[in-house]
Amino acid sequence: MVTLDKIKEKIQEEINNSGMTRVEIARRLGVTNQTVSCYALGKKMPALDTFANLCEVLDVDPAELLCLNDKN
Repeated sequence: MVTLDKIKEKIQEEINNSGMTRVEIARRLGVTNQTVSCYALGKKMPALDTFANLCEVLDVDPAELLCLNDKN
């Protein structure tokens, strides 16, 4: 079952493994560094349009970030 906690964890993982700084991700998304830090720490979820752009910036399939490919 997909849960918000699983999605937050996956977003955190992808941001932390992206090889980009949070500043660079923020610049590409047009949000603040603090906002990206909140995503990376699981404190906040991106708005739908920001989520779509985050997938693009991180080069990750949205289904992957939404944990739709998980078998558990």
